[in-house]
Amino acid sequence: MSPAAVPPVGARIRQARLAKGVSLRSLAREIGVSASLVSQIETGKSQPSVSTLYAITTALSVSVEALFDGYEDEAAASPVVAAAAAPATVLHALAAFAADPGRRIGPLVTPGERELLELDSGVVWERLGHVPGTDVDFLLVTYRPGGSSSSSGGLMRHTGTEYGYVTSGELVLTLGFDEYRLGPGDAVCFESTTPHRYRNDGTEPAVGVWFVFSQSVQ
Repeated sequence: MSPAAVPPVGARIRQARLAKGVSLRSLAREIGVSASLVSQIETGKSQPSVSTLYAITTALSVSVEALFDGYEDEAAASPVVAAAAAPATVLHALAAFAADPGRRIGPLVTPGERELLELDSGVVWERLGHVPGTDVDFLLVTYRPGGSSSSSGGLMRHTGTEYGYVTSGELVLTLGFDEYRLGPGDAVCFESTTPHRYRNDGTEPAVGVWFVFSQSVQ
């Protein structure tokens, strides 16, 4: 993924927060993190876990895609801003996924063409395709040994529904008060509003295919 194509999504989170009239400290308090961490995310100096990203968008009542509306116009008006966005943080890479919602990925996507997103908690997302007008993430997901969807160990929740199929390795899913150990051939499906967390306690990568259907946030 070219750094030149990476938008300043942290700044757009700040714009969304200010548009909602939410203070930095108030947002931090609502999602249970420090104000300094939120500040670092907004300035692109820190990368959040998946759970923190979803917590931010949920607290601001916006979808991830909504953070990137109008980016292309801003970049065209200010090339310096695009150039300053080179650090490949999680939010920046997500922006590269969603900067153009109308862009078709496919119908054939070879391994060398896949967009890759590395999270800070030992998780890698590879985008397998996208059809314009649909609200679904089609991903090859890898959890490295010790990797988790939440670096703090807490459970996350967000809008939508997710379906997953494990192809190799073992993955532990905490779903509400229950815990499931997933192996090759196992599949899961649940409403993403249920508190959940994935982690890999093994010594080998856990790999699977995931579909996450989003729902518009009002």
